[in-house]
Amino acid sequence: MSNESRQGSTVIKGGTVLDQRGEQRLDVRVEGGVITEVGALLRGDHTLDASGCMVSPGFVDLHVHLREPGREEAETIETGSRAAARGGFTAIVAMPNTEPPHDSLAVVQMVRRLGAEAGLCEVLPSGCITMGRAGEVLAPMAELAAAGVQIFTDDGAGVQDPLLMRRALEYGKSLGILLAQHCEVSRLTMGAVMHEGGCCARLGVAGWPSVAEELMVFRDIELSRLTGAPVHFLHLSTAKSVDLVRGAKAEGLLVTAEAAPHHFTLTDEMLNGFDPIFKVNPPLRELTDVIAVKRGLADGTIDAIATDHAPHASELKEMPLDQAPPGMLGLETSLALSISELGLDLQQVVALLSWQPAAIAGVAHRHGRALEVGAPANITVFDPDLTWTVTSAGMASKSRNTPYAGRSVRGKVRHTVFDGNVVVLDSEAQR
Repeated sequence: MSNESRQGSTVIKGGTVLDQRGEQRLDVRVEGGVITEVGALLRGDHTLDASGCMVSPGFVDLHVHLREPGREEAETIETGSRAAARGGFTAIVAMPNTEPPHDSLAVVQMVRRLGAEAGLCEVLPSGCITMGRAGEVLAPMAELAAAGVQIFTDDGAGVQDPLLMRRALEYGKSLGILLAQHCEVSRLTMGAVMHEGGCCARLGVAGWPSVAEELMVFRDIELSRLTGAPVHFLHLSTAKSVDLVRGAKAEGLLVTAEAAPHHFTLTDEMLNGFDPIFKVNPPLRELTDVIAVKRGLADGTIDAIATDHAPHASELKEMPLDQAPPGMLGLETSLALSISELGLDLQQVVALLSWQPAAIAGVAHRHGRALEVGAPANITVFDPDLTWTVTSAGMASKSRNTPYAGRSVRGKVRHTVFDGNVVVLDSEAQR
């Protein structure tokens, strides 16, 4: 019998429970998909060793590219969810820039079905804001919302037309859904390869100015103010963007934001060798921006760490820098990079990975809940002190485009429990 299909009760034993209430040395018993007891010296039909580990609510990733349908050579819903589970995630939001995109009920239902059949975590399909992500006509948001879609985005492209974005926000507000914006004024980034700065000038390649992101952040903050609709900003990468969101929050506007690990761990200088593994959208920025993103995560300006996991087939990432697609893997290294690089206490890190993104995704009743009796058994067990070296060959993803190969990091997921099933045991996926 596989560990995932264990019958009876399982006790997560010998760890420290870490959730919204703080830390406590407690065991957790799971049965029938829910937590049935939390206490000392618990017994069950099976034991999950958590010695030296933190036992936390499962992580939630607001920003994952699963590629299916259309680019299954890079990733599938099954392989992407396996990588997610190994990274401690019990729920992931699937971005809509697939082929075909998530602009119809048929595609959304297919992604959800494949997630339910093959996924090792809950797969939450997002919906497109516009048809084909073309920025011209609104997608059938009411139909998709009625089918349970809660986040809408044209990720990979920003909605360029301010009037269309205003209408989308007004419509979204009436439907009770959240619009998430990829902030990029495309006229300012045409032909761009990397961040516009000193490194870009030395390499002699086309630059991507920070203002291309910041103009849209400013615009959509003002549109949120005008409409009273919430807006979520994807993968913030510049110091000015962080400051704009900080100011909007101080005013009480309904804005939330996320940052990707690569934007608080890597700078544009990584591209000195013209290696496309470091090409990403938005691009890696300067050290001052990295510091600003870290500060935004520390002071609550940025609500969530989201990986922007973007797998690509090896032959594409091996193309010349100006031709290679942007994107890098993130699911299996997110926790370790957050622990290793942010300088935050563990509760802050888990908040950014778990209950705060769960609230934004609208799944806080299923994921990110405090570990108490009656809560769904979506749980991550991780060793915060384990040091390990990232290898591309060791990834569960179908692709290998990690920029962290060879990097030593601290903190690793040991077990992941999804819907009461042990889907990762001793860092290995169970199917």
